[in-house]
Amino acid sequence: MARIEDAIGLCRKKKLSCMEAAELLGMSERHFRRLRDAYEAQGAEGLIDRRRGRASGRRAPVDEIAWVIEEFTTRYFDFTAKHFHEAALGAKMPDGRLFKRSYSWTKGVLQSRGLTRKAKRRGAHRRKRERRPLPGMLVFQDASTHQWLPEGPPLDLVATMDDATGRILSIFLVEQEGTASSFRGLKETIAAHGLFSSFYTDRGSHYFVTPKAGEKVDKERLTQVGRALKQLSIEHIPSYSAQGRGRMERLWGTLQKRLPPLLRQAGVGSDIEAANRYLREVYMARHNARFAVEPAEEGTAFIPFVGDLDDILCIEEERVVSNDNTVRYEGRVLQIPESRHRRHFVKAKVRVHEYPDGSLALFHGPRRIAAYEADGRLREAAQTPEKPKKSVA
Repeated sequence: MARIEDAIGLCRKKKLSCMEAAELLGMSERHFRRLRDAYEAQGAEGLIDRRRGRASGRRAPVDEIAWVIEEFTTRYFDFTAKHFHEAALGAKMPDGRLFKRSYSWTKGVLQSRGLTRKAKRRGAHRRKRERRPLPGMLVFQDASTHQWLPEGPPLDLVATMDDATGRILSIFLVEQEGTASSFRGLKETIAAHGLFSSFYTDRGSHYFVTPKAGEKVDKERLTQVGRALKQLSIEHIPSYSAQGRGRMERLWGTLQKRLPPLLRQAGVGSDIEAANRYLREVYMARHNARFAVEPAEEGTAFIPFVGDLDDILCIEEERVVSNDNTVRYEGRVLQIPESRHRRHFVKAKVRVHEYPDGSLALFHGPRRIAAYEADGRLREAAQTPEKPKKSVA
């Protein structure tokens, strides 16, 4: 108060203007003029805040604060403050009123009770890479190991995301990521949206061959994923820094905070299939509605795919047919059946396709010559095409 009186005195003596006095006190000129007039009318008493000691008219009722604390500690204890506010907003409280408090108010209540912690201060500013202008120009794929389910060991969550919009295109849990999970994410994305231009991933061994750790990937020696992308004419871009995958890293931060509590509430326990069903049928749409953004330009770079994805997104190995007209593959002997196209395939180069369900097929050039069960038994129905029945006059 003494500083205000001194400033008013200097203002009276014309040594400071009202604006300069207000700047000195760290307040607006309008508020300083109000204090000056009150001081001249009432003296030092005019500078006392009449609201001191009074309860604010906007103060929340005690029962509303108690309801927030009760809801958070019993139903939403593993939610973040932001996620809890979204879930509680509009909920009916015991007195029948709807909860309409702001996020800042809710966060303040939780932090004051020690139920959530204040976020760390952000580091130095880094300029974000601009998003691609159209969906389908760049697609990310990555996996995160985490305790996603309420019960059981940590699992890998595999997500495929569009860069232009931030939309999740495919998401599912597996015990361990690898070639099969990469193919699954690609298949779900292409089947639902079409072919895209570029595919951005880390340098995991199922994505790239890296001759020496820390060095550049070998673009000539392709993995199964690399070979499939080449067949689909999709550019495969390796990541050389975590910053390059910034959007995926932020996605993991969001999912690790939000998804485990939701899976707990969904009651999936340790059931991976139930969790994947929830991710596919419920969560993905809700996440995209909450976090996806509009692309910078109208249109799309996704192109409809026409063809058989199964024979591209599979394990493909080349073999030479033995003298007994068989092919040896991963401890199994695949007997080639009779064919109306040629007597045998001895010494011929053929391709073995291994599908996600473990079944196999043999190809000679573009033609499928046989199909097999996972244990190597020939599928009788796939030996030769069914001959057309003769019509009866």
